[in-house]
Parts: sequence; C-alpha cells; structure tokens
Amino acid sequence: MKINALKGMKDILPAEQRLRDYVQGKILETYRACGFERISTPMLEDAENLDKSDGGDNLNLIFKVLKRGEKLDAALSTSPVDEKSLSDMGLRYDLTLPLTRFFAANHNELQFPFKVIQTDRVFRAERPQKGRSREFVQCDIDILGDASVNAEVELIDTTARALMSIDFTDFAININDRRILRAMLQNMGFAPETLDSVCITFDKMDKIGAQGVQAELTEKQMPPAAVKALTEFVEKAAGSQIGIDDVAAKCADPSIADDLKYVISTVEKVSGGKYQIKYTPSLVRGQGYYTGIVFEIASPAFGGAVGGGGRYDNLIGKFIGQPVPAVGFSIGFERICAILLDLGYKIPGAKEKCALLYDDQTEFPAVLAAAEKLRADYFVAVLRKAKKMGPMFDMLEKQGYTKFAQFKDRELVIK
Repeated sequence: MKINALKGMKDILPAEQRLRDYVQGKILETYRACGFERISTPMLEDAENLDKSDGGDNLNLIFKVLKRGEKLDAALSTSPVDEKSLSDMGLRYDLTLPLTRFFAANHNELQFPFKVIQTDRVFRAERPQKGRSREFVQCDIDILGDASVNAEVELIDTTARALMSIDFTDFAININDRRILRAMLQNMGFAPETLDSVCITFDKMDKIGAQGVQAELTEKQMPPAAVKALTEFVEKAAGSQIGIDDVAAKCADPSIADDLKYVISTVEKVSGGKYQIKYTPSLVRGQGYYTGIVFEIASPAFGGAVGGGGRYDNLIGKFIGQPVPAVGFSIGFERICAILLDLGYKIPGAKEKCALLYDDQTEFPAVLAAAEKLRADYFVAVLRKAKKMGPMFDMLEKQGYTKFAQFKDRELVIK
C-alpha cells in the first residue's frame, strides 16, 4: 500500500491546519459582517454542465467520473468508444458553475440580489508545481442580480477587508474589462470567432511569458500581423502606463470605459490608501464566461495572482433562459496560506498549548476537571505519561506545546 498522497494533493499537519482554520475563519467572519451568506454545493457536477460552462482552459483539466453498472457496460459496447460516452459527471473545477446551477434551482427561495459565500474544495487535473495543485480550497463571494458596477466595488472592498483581517497587506488590485480587451484584440487583426482562444492563451502570460504566448498563438495559426501587434502591445504595457482611453478608443460603447473608471476611482476612495487599484490592459482571466470587468489580486510576495474574478452576466441564463447579472471574486486561499507560512505568521491572540500529563496515581475524573480549569487560559491536551519522558517532551515542543502540567502530591504544577 502506498502511504504518500497523490501528486498535486497533500496531507495537512496540525500546525498548518490551525493556520488554515484561522485564515478561513477570519475570511468568513469578514464576509458575513458585510452581509454575505454561505452555501454549499456538491463536489460532483453533471458532465454536460461542465462541458458547456465556458471554463476556458479549465475544461481540459476536469477530473471525469466513469459511468457505472449498466450505463458503463452500454457505453463500452458502442463503437467507437469515446471519452464523452464513458463519463456522465465530473469534479468541479471552480465554484462559479456550481453556484449558477444552485441559483437556477433555488432562486425562488433566495433574497434578490443574492450575496453569497462559498469556501470549499475544487479539483483540476493540473501538472503539479509550486502554486498549482490538483485539489485546493477556494474562498468566493458573489453578487447575483445586481447589474450596477457598485457590485464590483463592493466585492473588491469586501475582499480587501478580508485580506487585511489576516494582516495580508502587500497586495494590489489589477483591473480590466473583457469588452475593451476583445475590441483591442479585434482591432489588432484577430477574427471575432478566435477571440476566446486568443484570450485563453493570453491569460497564460504569467506562466509562459510573452514569447510563450507568441509561440502558442503562432501554433494556433493566428494571423502573424495580429500576433506581432499583441507582442508589441505587451512590451509597451510592461514598460509604461497605458491609459484606459488609449485602449478603449475602438470600443463602440463609451460607457464601458466610464464604468471602469468609476470602479477605479470609487475603490481608490474607499481603500483609504491601504491598497492600490490600477488599470491593467493585459489582464485577461481565462474563463470564457466573463462578460465585462475582470480583476486580480497581485502580490509581490507570491510573484503572481493570489485571487481574481469578474462579471459573468450570461452564465445563469444558460440554466433558466433569461439573463441574470452576476459578478464574483475568489481569494486564492492556498496561495495566501503558503505565503503566511513562509513568513512565519503567528495567529494573533492564540492561547498557548498546554499538555496535562497524568499517570495511574491520579483518578481520571480529577484529571479532566483540572483540564477544564486550565482551558480558561490554554488549549489543553490530556495525555498519559510515556515511559521515557524526554522523547515525549521533545515531540510535544515540536508540536507547539509551551506549557506542561502534572500532578505532584495531588497538586497541579504548571511549567
């Protein structure tokens, strides 16, 4: 039997789990204080829903689940046997698609607009590497039913508050609008029907660099002049500050740029200088379901994005046949926790850990009564003394215990 976790997944030891519990608790506390309510959805979704979700490159990373019993036998008996005929469900790759299905099924029971929290595990068949796992936790907030860009402002403000509640302050918000981006790409010479594919590649900029993007677009047989124009734009964007008006000039609707400017100026007012928000013309977000403003949390401590989101006004309509405005923001929980662990982050105000050690000379009810009193000041574990106390103390200290209590002559002594 193999004892190691599968690649891209991991076991979590108690010290890290304590930090994760604290971080998730503070994030939830902030979200709830801002009027958001938590829901849960199943890990598995119907394969058809996943396939039609416009999830960009994530659609290539779905863990698919085989049909079972007679359905599997029937699928295997067909010719030719293909992947779609063998699978009827898959593990969710994010929390947005499950949310939209949930809303479609339950919208008559929900307050409108619906302000919702999801914190749960998602799965992607990634190539495991630092910062990219096959199983990870996302912390999402979404507002469904509000077409105003004030929803974007509220999500950015609430997410920033959540980060600052865990003393995570070294971050900035990058923001763009997919409609401006698509107009820019089309003006460069990319055909309208290829824009989703171009955006999926462009979104890999932080992973493969400008040259990698250029190579992949060339491999996709995109127009050479358009690829060259995009490469030059990326170089220009990296070397100078390009304004919204510089890029939005080709947009048919001037209100798009106005909305983006409004979000930036309003967030600047509510942030009080605690974090920055800046227009980033190269920001893409790879999911095809985004329809308008998109944003990411940039962190120098990580060297990349530690969260992101945007507006997806068309996704719910696929389920209920009518448009419902929607916008969401996801914190990169795993990356945030990894940064805090690397920094040696200490949970503020956490009680010290105390081990109450006992032997057969003390009645167990008395041991538990003593532990209950100690818990007013400490986290207390009740443990039977080992035959060799030296190794036991070493292990307890390694696990973070700083206090040790024992009975001596029926009196409790703490060291």
